[in-house]
Amino acid sequence: MFFIRMIQKTYSSPPRVLTTGFLLLILIGTALLSLPAASASGERIKLLDALFTATSATCVTGLTILDTGTVYSRFGQIVLLVLFQLGGIGFMTAATWFALAFGRKISLKDRLVLKESLNQHEMSGIVQLVIRIFLFSAAIEGLGAIMLTLAWMDRMSFGEAVYNGIFHAVSIFNNAGFELLGGWSQFVDDPAINLVSMTLIFFGSIGFIVMADLIRWPEKRKVSLHTKVVLWATAVLTVGGAVLFFIFEYTNPRTFGPLGLDGKLWASAFQSFSLRSAGLNTVPIADLRQATQLMMVILMFIGAAPGSTGGGIKITTFVVLLAGIVTIIRGREDAVVFRHRIAARELYRAITVTLMGVIVIVAATMILTTVEDGPFLVLLFEAVSAFGTVGFSLGATVELTDPGKGVIIALMFMGRLGLLTLAFAFRSKPKKESFRYPEGRIIIG
Repeated sequence: MFFIRMIQKTYSSPPRVLTTGFLLLILIGTALLSLPAASASGERIKLLDALFTATSATCVTGLTILDTGTVYSRFGQIVLLVLFQLGGIGFMTAATWFALAFGRKISLKDRLVLKESLNQHEMSGIVQLVIRIFLFSAAIEGLGAIMLTLAWMDRMSFGEAVYNGIFHAVSIFNNAGFELLGGWSQFVDDPAINLVSMTLIFFGSIGFIVMADLIRWPEKRKVSLHTKVVLWATAVLTVGGAVLFFIFEYTNPRTFGPLGLDGKLWASAFQSFSLRSAGLNTVPIADLRQATQLMMVILMFIGAAPGSTGGGIKITTFVVLLAGIVTIIRGREDAVVFRHRIAARELYRAITVTLMGVIVIVAATMILTTVEDGPFLVLLFEAVSAFGTVGFSLGATVELTDPGKGVIIALMFMGRLGLLTLAFAFRSKPKKESFRYPEGRIIIG
C-alpha cells in the first residue's frame, strides 16, 4: 500500500487517486515492456508502442499493434497478464487484498477510494465486498484455466496448455482481449472453448456487485434493483445482438457462409457475448457487413455493467435513459424501472455520461479522420472500440500513425476510468451557493 499512501497524500480526492493510480500503473507497465527482456527478439520495443500496449492491457481493452504471441517474450506476456489482472479488478482492490493479507488496517481514505472505484453508494461492507471479489475472481479464473487447459491438452504439451489456460482465463474474465494463439477463429465451432469463453465473459461483464448479490440469493431470496437491471439488460442486449448477427451474416460468404448451422449459431452467440467488452472474435470483423459493424458500434458504446471489467457508458445508464424517454412520451413525472422510481439525479447523471461519451467519440473520430487515411466507419469503429474498452478492430489499429495512437490511448484511458471520474478528478472544489436563480422556460422539441 506504499504507493497508494503516497498518492493519497498528494491527491486527497478519490477520483484523483484513481486517475493517478491508473496512470502510474500504465507508466510502470510501459517501462517494463520497453525492456529488451520483454521482447522475443531481445530488441527494445518502441516506447510509444509499449505505452499503447500497456494502456490497452491496464484498461483491459485488447487493441494491439504488435502480435502478443510472437513479439513478446514470456516475461513480456506475464507483464501484460499482471497489467490486465490489476486493471480489470482495479488497482485499489488489489492493494486492499495485499494489505489484508499482511494484516494491515484499511483506513477511512482507503475505503473512500474503494467506494469510488467500485461504484458503491456507501462504505458499509466495502471491505467484505473486496474479499468476495477476490474469492469470486480466483474461483472463476481458476475454473476457467482448468477447463481451457483440459481442452488444449491434445493440441500442445501439458506445460504449454497450463500456461495458455491461465493466461487466457485471466484475459477473458477481465475482458482484456489479449490472446497468444493467433486468433480465436480456429475455435469458431468448438463447443467447449465457446462455452468456457462465453461464461468467463459473462461473469466479467456483469460486475462484482451483481456476482455478490447472486451468491447471497439462496440466503436472501431476493436481489437488488441494480442486479435485476444488469441481468435483464445483459440478456436482452446479448440475445438481440446474437439474433442480428445471425440475420445479417447468415449469407455472408466471408464470415458465416462457409459454416454449418451449428457454427453459425456458435459464431452469432460468441460475437454478441464478446461485445460486452471482451474483444475476442471467431469470425473476421473486417469482413462483416456494414450493417453488422454499425450494430456493433452501438452495442460497444453501451458496454458492460458498472463495477465490472468492461467499459462503455454502461448498460444501467442505457436503461435509465430508456426509462426517461418512456416517462416523457407517456407524460409521467417519474422514471420507473421494475416498479422503482428513479431519482432525477440519476437520470441527469445518465444523460451527462451519455452526452459526454458522444462528444468524446465525435471529437476523437474527427481527429482520426484528419490524421489517418481510412474510411469513416472504420475509424469510428476503432474509436468506439477503444472507448468501450472492447478491443475489436477493423484493421486500422495496426496501421495507426503516432498521432492516431495517441488518440486511441486517450480513449482507452477515458473509457476505463469513466468520464465522470475524470471530470471529478480535475474539477475544483465546488462552492456552496447561498442562493438559487429564478426558474426559466425554454421550448424543447
